[in-house]
Amino acid sequence: MKFILEAKKELEYDLVELPNGIRVVHKQVSNTKVSHCAVMLDIGSRDEKEGQQGIAHFWEHMAFKGTKKRKAYHIINRLESVGGELNAYTTKEKICFYATVLDKHLDKSVELLTDITFNSTFPQSQIAKERLVILEEMSMYLDDPEDAIADQLDSLVFKGHTLGDNILGTKESVSAFDSTDFQNFLDQNLDTSRVVFSSLGSYSMDDLLKSINRYLKEVPVIRKNRERVQVNGFSPEKITEHKDITQAHVALGSRAFDTHSDQRIPFFVLNNILGGQSMTSKLNLSLREKHGMVYHAESNFMSFSDTGMFALFYATEPKKVKKSLDIVHKEFERLKNEALGVKQLQMAKEQIKGQLAIAEENNQHYMLMMAKSILNFGKIEPLESIFSKIDHVTAEKLQDLAKEMLNMENMSQLIYIPNK
Repeated sequence: MKFILEAKKELEYDLVELPNGIRVVHKQVSNTKVSHCAVMLDIGSRDEKEGQQGIAHFWEHMAFKGTKKRKAYHIINRLESVGGELNAYTTKEKICFYATVLDKHLDKSVELLTDITFNSTFPQSQIAKERLVILEEMSMYLDDPEDAIADQLDSLVFKGHTLGDNILGTKESVSAFDSTDFQNFLDQNLDTSRVVFSSLGSYSMDDLLKSINRYLKEVPVIRKNRERVQVNGFSPEKITEHKDITQAHVALGSRAFDTHSDQRIPFFVLNNILGGQSMTSKLNLSLREKHGMVYHAESNFMSFSDTGMFALFYATEPKKVKKSLDIVHKEFERLKNEALGVKQLQMAKEQIKGQLAIAEENNQHYMLMMAKSILNFGKIEPLESIFSKIDHVTAEKLQDLAKEMLNMENMSQLIYIPNK
């Protein structure tokens, strides 16, 4: 039986759903000889149960450590021997394995990604070795105050929920995993209807499906009635801790809008104005350029399937913490009380549209974005459509969002102060 459905043309990409529920999305580009592919699963650290903290990330590591037909060396050598790259990452809601090769090695890439995703064996000897690697990774993050404060802020904003757990897990949980634990985690969460294979390269969808036919057709239909634990209530906290560091680190955070919210794009615009990528963001202009208090200040907005998080970070001298917080408060108040002028608003919109367009020029980034969009929305929204939504954001809308979201009394505050 031929293992394909007719490719459905969706604007600038092709989308096929296989009989086992796995969706295959591909964008054909003519000006490259490089293939980017990924398997993305709608499984993340938030799906871990009690005692499983860190197992999603650990599984990401273990996928490289042995399958039914390969040992660890053969996995890493499969693409490196032809100049390719194999990598992976874990987030709160996604696990992704991805590869980059010359397009003539596409078949190798599809076969290997399928193998490590669905045929891992989790050998106990490799678990013992990789456990040490992850514990070292954990120590490395804890030694970096920027990473440590971000993780701890998550635990405050999502206190009592798995979204607040460290993706790396705890030393106790990571030290206890064995082969059975990994298989149980997959049995509880893996669903082929929530798996996307994403591809970008010069080849056509028909060419890609030749490899898809050869390997993904072996994956059986897997269905799970998994329901994610919904987020709980949020109560802001203020915590100050002393650390063996040289600068004070400040973090503010609160709940924000989910992936499907109509407020997501307007708040994305507001966040970019406040403390986005640009050095001309209000926080950078005020804290750095005007007062010389920080090297860099940034604010982030992350959206999840049922909630979101807004966070702000910077480092400064200990004696300047109070004044810096006063300045942040003043910037919040300005955005709440003073609507942006026509020219200011237009510049802000053009800036964020430029950032999005530049990001889309990165083929690997775009390939990963396609996978995430198909999992989250079932489609890929054209850049022009996103631009249109940005253009429809008004100064009044941004002011209303600022009044709703930029209130320091409704935000958790975490400060690291250097030991004397």
